[in-house]
Amino acid sequence: MKKRSICNTWFLNTGVLLIAILLILKLGYVQITKGEFYKSRAESKYLVSSDGTFDRGTIFFEEITGRKISAATVIPDYTLAVDPTKIVDKEALADKLLGFVKFDRADFIARAGRQHDQYEEVAKHLSENEVAGIRGLGEKSVILEKNKKRFYPGGRVAAQVLGFVGSDGSDSALPTGRYGLERYYNETLARSGGDDSSSFFADLFLKPGAAILFDRGREGDLVTTIEPTVQGLLERILEDDVLKKYSAASAGGIIMNPKTGEIYAMATMPSFDPSNFSKEKDQRVFANPLVDGVYEMGSIIKPLTMAAGIDAGVVTASTTYDDKGFRVINTKRISNYDGKARGVVSMQEVLNKSLNTGTIFVMERLGKDRFREYFKAYGLGEETGIDLPNEGVGDLQNLESPRDIEYATASFGQGISMTPIEVVRALSVLANGGVLVTPHVVKSTEYSIGPSRDFVPNGERRVIKKETSEEISRMLTIVVDKALLEGTLKMEHYSIAAKTGTAQLVEDGGYSKTDYLHTFFGYFPSRDPKFLVFLAVKNPRGEAYASHTLSAPFMQITKFLLNYYEVPPDR
Repeated sequence: MKKRSICNTWFLNTGVLLIAILLILKLGYVQITKGEFYKSRAESKYLVSSDGTFDRGTIFFEEITGRKISAATVIPDYTLAVDPTKIVDKEALADKLLGFVKFDRADFIARAGRQHDQYEEVAKHLSENEVAGIRGLGEKSVILEKNKKRFYPGGRVAAQVLGFVGSDGSDSALPTGRYGLERYYNETLARSGGDDSSSFFADLFLKPGAAILFDRGREGDLVTTIEPTVQGLLERILEDDVLKKYSAASAGGIIMNPKTGEIYAMATMPSFDPSNFSKEKDQRVFANPLVDGVYEMGSIIKPLTMAAGIDAGVVTASTTYDDKGFRVINTKRISNYDGKARGVVSMQEVLNKSLNTGTIFVMERLGKDRFREYFKAYGLGEETGIDLPNEGVGDLQNLESPRDIEYATASFGQGISMTPIEVVRALSVLANGGVLVTPHVVKSTEYSIGPSRDFVPNGERRVIKKETSEEISRMLTIVVDKALLEGTLKMEHYSIAAKTGTAQLVEDGGYSKTDYLHTFFGYFPSRDPKFLVFLAVKNPRGEAYASHTLSAPFMQITKFLLNYYEVPPDR
């Protein structure tokens, strides 16, 4: 009997302790997680809350120091309305309200006279100060509705990455994520609301555990890899030194850690303000062509061809061939960019001078099957897995053709297409020791309930040997030190590996004679890269080659990053 009594007491004490723990957890949940909700409930004594009040998780940028900066949040949003059935003097009321908010006085008086209507909207998006002033009037006919709206403190900063929140067109639905992270992570960012007026104790005893642990699902906030200062610099350079300077159709850039896939900055110009997206006349500005656009990339693909040849052992940097300035393949003439012959030259010179005939030589040494296998291994023609919506997929269909010319043109980046993020991922293989990484813009998810979750790499695989990566990096460093703009970009204390590209754009099924895509990629320090920078500009005017349009912007970015991140010299 004594043992049974002790056992019963133990169970009773344990039960009381568990209930106490649950109550403490619930108290913390109410005070912290639901604090803003109950604050809004308290304010309802003097404000009317709209049905289906909007709420949403926060998206953060992360500074170099680790400090989080709000990139997308919710702020109070007020609507002013009146009840005509309670208005005593329309003109007097109009004059009082005009002291705090602007509206059409004549229209107000007309609608305020609708005695059979109990609700007439006057103005939207009032400030806190305007609401306080109107509330102080003490007018019984005035209705102040409090809701929330999505707000982007940075304005246009990282607009295509963030996306925006908007209606899906239905009358009843709350706004949802449209484009960018807002769309990709909509289920995480969306807030379902829930009936918080229900009894916690009823939940506790009718469905133990559910009241605290699972009633909010997996709602959370996002911490991105975007560094706001770096993002701002990239956008300024793209807009001022590329888009405007060359009267281009568009310009874009990506700054990524080639070892981890973390994207520090991603921008497309022209851009937009996601807080005021409805003002944009051309909705194409909402898309992110760095992720969903598919292009033929031109000569920045040549290092991938050269690396494949080195990795397979069919060429070395010193391997030579006789460059006649052109090749005729399947009756088609393929020339170097300038049509000039250079005689017997090495593979290093192929990269230095960007010789089309040289990469054709490497492709032929590889053979069509091995060439195709390497390009697929680079991840070309497949999704990268980046956490942004509408990712496009490149087209390597020409590498299934029996014709030699399709492989010849592919060796220097024409005839096959890919997205910019595909190319950045593939080129990172050259920089990071030969491994395919997953590009991403979210570093971690901080859930409302439960532990946060950090990004976990998925699908990483080795493409080329570490030694191949080191050799192609050495060769691309020589390109910068000696060849690119006659070696004027060389930095004395830092090694930089880089390559430019100029490709004809496809138009109506054929190559345009006037429209070009200029591209530039580089990584540094080339012996142990911390950054890979990709730049592109569509239809720049006044310059024919990417070396002239994008070299200076690239160097601006390079010098800033080396200084900002305090990267030690490597030579």
